Amino acid sequence: MTVAAHDGGQDEASQPSTHGDADPQKLLAPVLSAHWDEPDSYTLAGYRRHGGYQALPKALAMDPDDLIAYVKEAGLRGRGGAGFPTGMKWQFIPQGDGKPHYLVVNADESEPGTCKDIPLLFANPHSLIEGMAIACHAIRSSHAFIYLRGEVVPVLRRLQLAVKEAQEAGYLGTDALGPGKDLTLTVHAGAGAYICGEETALLDSLEGRRGQPRLRPPFPAVAGLYACPTVVNNVESIASVPALIDRGKDWFRSMGSEKSPGFTLYSLSGHVARPGQYEAPLGITLRQLLDMSGGMRPGHRLKFWTPGGSSTPLLTDEHLDVALDYEGVGGAGSMLGTKALQCFDETTCVVRAVTRWTEFYAHESCGKCTPCREGTYWLVQLLRDIEAGKAQATDLEKIADIADNINGKSFCALGDGAASPIFSSLKYFREEYEAHLGGRGCPFDPEKSTAWAANPHSAHLEVNA
Repeated sequence: MTVAAHDGGQDEASQPSTHGDADPQKLLAPVLSAHWDEPDSYTLAGYRRHGGYQALPKALAMDPDDLIAYVKEAGLRGRGGAGFPTGMKWQFIPQGDGKPHYLVVNADESEPGTCKDIPLLFANPHSLIEGMAIACHAIRSSHAFIYLRGEVVPVLRRLQLAVKEAQEAGYLGTDALGPGKDLTLTVHAGAGAYICGEETALLDSLEGRRGQPRLRPPFPAVAGLYACPTVVNNVESIASVPALIDRGKDWFRSMGSEKSPGFTLYSLSGHVARPGQYEAPLGITLRQLLDMSGGMRPGHRLKFWTPGGSSTPLLTDEHLDVALDYEGVGGAGSMLGTKALQCFDETTCVVRAVTRWTEFYAHESCGKCTPCREGTYWLVQLLRDIEAGKAQATDLEKIADIADNINGKSFCALGDGAASPIFSSLKYFREEYEAHLGGRGCPFDPEKSTAWAANPHSAHLEVNA
């Protein structure tokens, strides 16, 4: 589901209110998602009908260094995890080194709860292509790559069609970035490994090797793809660039907060009435997003939620009014991450949820680092024992100790992501863990948290996606 209410201009609706009495729909700022519901939104004609590719000539008229400075001044931050400033990442590319420079877009969206980049690519691929052309001009690159999650074949086909359209229209290919400045764009489908969402593992996979994180330094900006300077950006980060260039940095900064300006896609899922992608200024709250999505499912209340997917520390109903920007969520003890807001009501067993997440990380661990490889395995065994009522009180200290031995002790952040749900769930729901111990088992009925609990006799359930 996509929700779009207004054009994301510089009016008062662009600034998220901290009060619940404002019209929730006026808090939305559809830019990337403004035309998703149109049947031809993914085509070149559909994109150009709404001003597509108007930003590219403006960017090409700027000096690359000035373009990078402009993006830095606008305050665009990475939309895929840590929120690193996009312009600063571009600036790290060394100039005059005699090596080719590469742009790689990370479209390997695979984390539980994260579902913003795939719908964006499916409905509006040309916004990414135009953003990539602008970014390549900025970093002086002539070859760019999109690394796409391998399972999403319909998206792959649309991306390939969009690249073909852009090339035929002259936005890619010979002299695309000016006389003598060609641009080649390659779409590469991965093989379904979650670890390839980590930027250095992605680069290894793109080079034809097994995807495993690299030891850093050197960082990709110095020695990335084929040991050449490389920028790795998230899909949404690059797709946001054309609107920023076309409408201006002041327009962009009029939305969001001072340190986290602009608009972004929030993916709302779980026990909510209307799950989907909600595009709003950074700094909106979960309470406001729930207001515009119809709240939790009827008759139920929020119990816990993740602000940025399963790898971020979970929060509770006490955090409904936390500003959903990088500083606000960080101050609450979690991370904004990919803005994948998974919401769970009171029918959900937190032990069961954490067990399922940990099973995912144990399965997806590449095995390179001992703490992650062995630690996630043993966490799964202990969590299954706790859920089944076979554990003792000492096992709670044991899972906390194992998580501590994983956290910060691996090459990449997969281990940290596996440890986060353990720490945060013990912090907020230790009594629920204790209720499983001593042979008692899980006190929750798992069927009550399913979609068919309210209507068990329905042969068909409408999926709102």
